[in-house]
Amino acid sequence: MVADRRIKEPFKTAALAESFRSELVAAARKGEAFYVDTGLPVSMSRTNADMSWYDFACKFVDMKWPHVAATTRRTHAEAMTALTTAMFSDRRGKPDDKLIRSALCRWGFNTARRDDPACPEEVQTALKWVQRHTRPVSSLADATVLRPLLNSLTVKLGGKPAAPSVVSRRRKILNTAAEYAVEQKLLTKNPLPALKWKAPKPVQVIDRRAVPNPVQARTLINALRDQGETGRRLVAFFGCIYFAAMRPEEIAALNKRHLALPESGWGEFHLDGAEPYAGKEWTDSGENRDRRQLKQRERGESRTAPCPPELTALIHAHIREFGTGTDGRIFVGERNGKEMPKLTIVRAWKRARDETFTEEVSASPLAKRPYDLRHAAVSTWLNGGVPPTQVAEWAGQSVEVLLRIYAKCLDGGATLLRQRVQASLGYR
Repeated sequence: MVADRRIKEPFKTAALAESFRSELVAAARKGEAFYVDTGLPVSMSRTNADMSWYDFACKFVDMKWPHVAATTRRTHAEAMTALTTAMFSDRRGKPDDKLIRSALCRWGFNTARRDDPACPEEVQTALKWVQRHTRPVSSLADATVLRPLLNSLTVKLGGKPAAPSVVSRRRKILNTAAEYAVEQKLLTKNPLPALKWKAPKPVQVIDRRAVPNPVQARTLINALRDQGETGRRLVAFFGCIYFAAMRPEEIAALNKRHLALPESGWGEFHLDGAEPYAGKEWTDSGENRDRRQLKQRERGESRTAPCPPELTALIHAHIREFGTGTDGRIFVGERNGKEMPKLTIVRAWKRARDETFTEEVSASPLAKRPYDLRHAAVSTWLNGGVPPTQVAEWAGQSVEVLLRIYAKCLDGGATLLRQRVQASLGYR
């Protein structure tokens, strides 16, 4: 009740309504003045009208932080950094672009580090400038602001086109943020659906040029043996990607208790978790890897991956030479005795490619990333006649996603069809 006038406001849940009510009660206890027309206290009305995009973006990532994985926290920070740099109201006295992006991504949009006393002074100065020079959230309702903001997502800092998948992901995050702004009474409605803007279509199929054949895959894996102890530690690691189609984060979490292997022949991996690399700045534990459930599964769910005889031999040889970590972890770093560092894995793979391929082939997409070994494994199973339902189960994917992603990798008898064309043209 304000000036004998009853004002109502609907909320989707009782929890949201109670949260809003508590803010009103707190303002009344402080003796704040209330607007007769809106029923809101002066402090809340001022916040809604004047909240800058930067302050709102910080509030958004703080809201998401406790409920998402460390890698998602980093993705939110990267997206909000790209969006914030396109929401500047002016550029007078603007710090260096690289400093601003680093300050936003590593400090401003990192809930755990934003108020860290150890934050460098130049970073604090950059964040204060951003806070003073970003448009209000309400400006998103203006198409002349929103359209350039969306267009900015399609290019990188250097002006090169951004990957379609990155553009699509960041637009989705912007849409979620706009919905949150509506919930916080900063916008009357989400302006994105009404704006006719089409994001670049992300590529959802595998590039066949990147998929190595069995000879190439084995040659690359064996090339690791010439890189000393570090390389030998990774032979079975990359073998798990190629022969079992395991994801690198699943292999990083692989423990002795997950193995069901005979001395030789076919065995199985019983996987129940993954450790994706996120960086210690984003994890609650302060470790570089975040302990998570398997991809596309709830916490506590598991899946079984096959272990062909060749991989069984590699795993046994690895354990005989290097043993396991103190916690039973199969793959540990040469120095730290803990998880295998991501940089070590990437560098070893790059070195194996450079030493195995010619200069022309090395410049091609062939096996550019270790993950291409997983694509090779799934493609090999499909082309070998394994039913898609079984391949999907082994790879930890749905059949729908499997067939959509690997459609171009399937051998549809192209050689036989070409022979028929030649025969119809009169060639023997």
